[in-house]
Amino acid sequence: MLSLTVNSLKPFSSFNPTTTFLSSTSFLNPHPPLLLHHKPSSPKPISATLTPSSSTQQQQKQVYQPFRPPPSPIPSKFRSLDANGRLEILANRLGLWFEYAPLIPSLTQEGFTPPTIEEITGISGVEQNRLVVAAQVRDSLVQSNTDPEIVSEFDLGGSELLYEIRLLSVQQRAAASRFIIENKLDGKGAQDLARSMKDFPRRRTEKGWESFDYASPGDCLGFMYFRQGREHKNPSEPRTAALEQALKVAQTDKAKKVILKELEGESEDKEEEEEDVAAGVRVPVVRLKFGEVAESTKVVILPVCRAEEKDKEVMEAPWECTSEGELGVMVAEKGWKRWVVLPGWEPVVSLGKGGVVVSFSDARVLPWKANRWYKEEPILVVADRSKREVEADDGFYLAAMDGEGLGFKVVRGSALKEAGVEESLGTVVLIVRPPRDETDDQLSDEDWE
Repeated sequence: MLSLTVNSLKPFSSFNPTTTFLSSTSFLNPHPPLLLHHKPSSPKPISATLTPSSSTQQQQKQVYQPFRPPPSPIPSKFRSLDANGRLEILANRLGLWFEYAPLIPSLTQEGFTPPTIEEITGISGVEQNRLVVAAQVRDSLVQSNTDPEIVSEFDLGGSELLYEIRLLSVQQRAAASRFIIENKLDGKGAQDLARSMKDFPRRRTEKGWESFDYASPGDCLGFMYFRQGREHKNPSEPRTAALEQALKVAQTDKAKKVILKELEGESEDKEEEEEDVAAGVRVPVVRLKFGEVAESTKVVILPVCRAEEKDKEVMEAPWECTSEGELGVMVAEKGWKRWVVLPGWEPVVSLGKGGVVVSFSDARVLPWKANRWYKEEPILVVADRSKREVEADDGFYLAAMDGEGLGFKVVRGSALKEAGVEESLGTVVLIVRPPRDETDDQLSDEDWE
């Protein structure tokens, strides 16, 4: 039966491209299906594109590519040299320093390490870094259209000077480089200049700041010397020397006028002297900077007492902490819980034996007019226990709180004399304020290399 049906459908079994069957079981249907006839159409071209799988794309995105800064452009006369040729240039210092300095990062890109380069060329790792950074600073001066005569002054041995101004913005570098050349500064002078320009905006709360011009490199450096001079006793040779140096480098008339007044011992503002109780009291008040202790070539370690502790704690604290041996191991006469490391400021270094620090949680305990930046700010009071006698009426002295002997306070000498007190716990020599974040002097992205 099946075979007969197949035979009967044989004429329709042959495939006709213009005929399409609607049903494959037409032999069971009493009504035969309709046949649809289509006009033949011309073949259409087929286009295909290879689409990578999503897993392949994810693998490509996940591949870590470490950032490698591009090397400095190599001068055209050195581009045809191989590694050995570039090493020979460095070993013999063939050319100007800023010409062969870009060869160092190019060798680093090829796998040479700083110790290897030092062994072959004799240029130490520190000097390699100085050359590369100084060359980048010089390039920034050229690109910022700095006077070519100023730039050319650094062609011979100028890497050390340009390296010191690396942290300044592009605009500051141009002004600093001109000041360095005009005043014939050495490496130390260039370093002080760069630090003073960087530090100047943070000192806006200090006396005389508004009289110095931030756009003037000489005023920034002059303010640094001006501030250092005011930290010394008056009169004293270090104070006079610092103020004379400030007067020498200051550029604006307003800044020079303030320095001259300080040098002659005059007050900057008589009205301020009448309003502020602390005017004329020669106790330096300094704000510690972030990283200042690490950058100091000399530091002082002192024991610390809390302001709320008993007054006898001050006298029981170690009187001396010295360094021993070639490694400078610090040794105290006895153990103590709290210590502080301060930069080698003159008032701290000259303490000798008997130095102690008392930490106050609020600067308003000081007996002078509390300015707005003193409020609710912790401070450290450095006192000299070897000078306990109350001598100066306008001096500051560390004394015990009235009552049960709990806690300390800072009292003026005149107040102690009125109370009949002739001996204190120590003479106050320095007030230290905590470091504070400032964003006014931060560089914008375009100012960085």
